Amino acid sequence: MTPYLPEKKKEKKEDEKEDIISLFEQLAKFEEIELEDVEMEFSDLELWFQSAAPANPTPSVRKMVPSNAKAKPAELRIADFAPPIEQYPGQVVEVTLGATKSQGGSRGKTITIGGEKSPAFYTFENPTPHRPIISLDVFDMKVPLAKAVKMHVKEVMEDPAAWAKLAVDKFDADMVTIHIISIDPLLKDTSPRDAAKTVENVLQAVDVPLVIGGCGDPKKDVEAFELIAEMAAGERLLFSSVTQDMDLEKVAKAINKHGHVALSFTPMDLNQARQLNRHLYDFLPKERIVMDTTTAALGYGLEYAFTIMERARLAALMGDPELQHPMSSGTTNAWAAREAWMEMSPEWDPRELRGPLWEVVTATNLLLAGVDLFMMMHPAAVKTLRDIITELASENRGKTEKIANWVSMKI
Repeated sequence: MTPYLPEKKKEKKEDEKEDIISLFEQLAKFEEIELEDVEMEFSDLELWFQSAAPANPTPSVRKMVPSNAKAKPAELRIADFAPPIEQYPGQVVEVTLGATKSQGGSRGKTITIGGEKSPAFYTFENPTPHRPIISLDVFDMKVPLAKAVKMHVKEVMEDPAAWAKLAVDKFDADMVTIHIISIDPLLKDTSPRDAAKTVENVLQAVDVPLVIGGCGDPKKDVEAFELIAEMAAGERLLFSSVTQDMDLEKVAKAINKHGHVALSFTPMDLNQARQLNRHLYDFLPKERIVMDTTTAALGYGLEYAFTIMERARLAALMGDPELQHPMSSGTTNAWAAREAWMEMSPEWDPRELRGPLWEVVTATNLLLAGVDLFMMMHPAAVKTLRDIITELASENRGKTEKIANWVSMKI
C-alpha cells in the first residue's frame, strides 16, 4: 500500500501541521513504511528502537508453558555417582614406634604410623593404612593444670610412673608422652641423669611406646636425650623435639645409634621443615623421622596450622621427598587458650565441658589435615577423638535413610 504523502509546497503553517498529523496517523497503521524521494528537515530528532522480540508471547510459545507451573516431580531421577579417583606420585613413609622383646625392646606392642597414599580419610581412593594414634601427656613434676584436667590426675601428679599407668589403664592411651621439664634451668634445673631415671621408671610402669618430651632448652635437651637414648637402647622411643637451634649432629647420632626416632619440630613454615629434615637425613633414615609444624589452638591460629599441615601432606603426596613424613600435633596447646579453662560469662559455661571441647575441636580439624599422632591431655577429648577416628577410618557407608530424613526435616 502506498502511504499518503503531504504536498511539497504549503503556504500556511496550519496546513503543514494538519498534514504532519495526518502522516503520523497513516504511519500508525503499518509496522513498516518505505519512503521514496522524500526530504525531511528536523531541528531536533529523537529515535526509539524497540526490541525485535514481541511484547507478548505468541500462541505457539504459550503452549510450551506447563498448564500447572507449580507441579512437583513425582520421583527423583536415579543417577549413579562415581567419586573421582586420583593416583598420587608420592607416599608418606611408615614409621614404627616402640619395640617388643623380640625386636630388642620391652614394649608390649609396636605402633606404626604414616604410609598414606591419599589425603586423610579418602577411603574411596585408598584405605587408611594406619589409624592416627593418641598419646597422653605426663609430666615429671607437678605443674599447674586447668581444673577440668587436674580433677582426673590430681592423685598422681607427683609420680610420673603412676601418672603414666593411669593414662594407659584407665584412659586407654595408645602411647604416653613423658615431659622431662624439671631439667629446665628456669624450673628445677635437675640433671639429665635424673631425667633418664624418670624415663626408666615409666618404661617399667607401662608397656606402650613412649614419647620423650624435652624442656625447650636446646643445650639441656641434647644432654638429656643422649643419656635417655643410651639408657633405653632398642626401645625405639620418639624424641620430641629436635629443633634447628640444637646440636643436630650430636643429638641425631645418639638417636640413630640406639635405635630411636626423632620428631623434627619447626614453626609454621614449610621451608624450615624441609631444611631441618634435609639436615637430619645426614644422620637418620627417613623412616626414623616424624615431623611437627606446630599446633595453634582453636581461636589462636588454628586455621593457619591446618593450612600448613594440609599443604605439607599434599606436597608429600605430589612427590616432595622432604615432607613425606608422618605428622605429629601437640594438641595439648589447646589448653593455652584462656577460653578453654578460665571462668567466663554464663553463656560460656560449664568450663568443665568447654575445655575438652576446645581440645577435641582443635584435634579434629588437624585430623582432617592428615595428622598421624596426637599428644593430648583430657580423657574425654581423647575418647571423643578416638571415636571420630574409628568412624572416619571405617569402610562402612552412611545410612542413607538417616541422611534423607535430616534433609527433609523442618526446623
